[in-house]
Amino acid sequence: MPTYAYTARNMAGKTVTGSIEAANEREVASLLSEQSLFPSKVAATDNASAGSIFGKRKKVKGQVMATYYGQLASLLRSGVPMMRSLTVLGEQATDPVLSEIIKDIRARVEDGEPMGIAMARYPGVFSEMAVNMVKAGTEGGFLEDALERVSTFTELQEDLKGRTISALAYPVFLFSVGSLVISGLLVFFVPKFDAMFDRLRRKDEMPWYTESLLSFSGVLQSYGWLLLLVAIAVVVLVKVRLSSEAGKQTVDKAKLRIPVLGDILMNLAVARFCRVLGTLLGNGVPILKSLEISRSAAANRLLSQSIADATDNIRGGESLATPLRASGYFPPSVVEMISVGEESNSLEKVLPEIADSLEKRTVRRLDLFVRLLEPMMLLVMAFLVLAVVLALLVPVLKSSTSL
Repeated sequence: MPTYAYTARNMAGKTVTGSIEAANEREVASLLSEQSLFPSKVAATDNASAGSIFGKRKKVKGQVMATYYGQLASLLRSGVPMMRSLTVLGEQATDPVLSEIIKDIRARVEDGEPMGIAMARYPGVFSEMAVNMVKAGTEGGFLEDALERVSTFTELQEDLKGRTISALAYPVFLFSVGSLVISGLLVFFVPKFDAMFDRLRRKDEMPWYTESLLSFSGVLQSYGWLLLLVAIAVVVLVKVRLSSEAGKQTVDKAKLRIPVLGDILMNLAVARFCRVLGTLLGNGVPILKSLEISRSAAANRLLSQSIADATDNIRGGESLATPLRASGYFPPSVVEMISVGEESNSLEKVLPEIADSLEKRTVRRLDLFVRLLEPMMLLVMAFLVLAVVLALLVPVLKSSTSL
């Protein structure tokens, strides 16, 4: 049961503070009233509140959330009351975190708190887009449709994320295994040849590349642990540096400059922006609020700044397409479709179509990129292993011919 900290006044008018366990804030007020205390402030404590434990420290998988949105929409559309729907979903939820969250949301809604505001207490579970669509659906009387669209959007995003991760899994595996093999050769295998080449060193017939390889192997064997610590320290320092706003801006710029992959990442960000914006507009969320939410959903600061400029244009009564075209980050075809959507007053229909088309093309390019990356990585690993073998084999052959 959550713990609440309170500030209250007693019958003598003195301020009293303390904490109390209760199911919700209404029960806190009731319990304090029984003690002749009149609360002026009640807040869930950070270490015990459902919002803190489940909303910030833990997350729920996207596919689980998509199922939850879809089930809630189906129950409401079938005429099941909101309280009953939340009770059923809270009891049957397989994820314990989501189960506790649904129960807390039900208690808050029962106390009169709007569902969108109750969801907003869990930013780690409910996205800003989902919260605003539920708010719009509650106010406009189309909550079932809003939840259905959130479910569909979440499923599409999870599907795209899964395809991207699965496409990159094998290249990452190849790189990891190849790195371990090369490191093992240099640390454990190469040093065993050092004593065999003493006679070639005395004759000054040792190839320079073999000597370099043996020296590098010796450094790894003697100071490998120190180099590992330095590498970890560098990674930590870089991570701290990149966690700043300037560092994140630098990372976003660097991503876009990667050959081939930069264009893929930008197109995926544009597609995500178009889908979020179209979904919000289609559910009655005002365009300025929709742009603000979709700006954060783009997950790229350069693109986000372009969207911010577009928002300023909208406030000034101008079009959305003009600043997007000037930014240079949006493909010309996308800008033209947005312009046509604005002129025909069908932007909420055009944007999801843009996202679908852009995602399909980009995923095909990503698949092709990964297919080319796999043989390239195999060739690089094979070249490195061959270089090590030749660096050791050439002195051996030279030594045997000079006998």
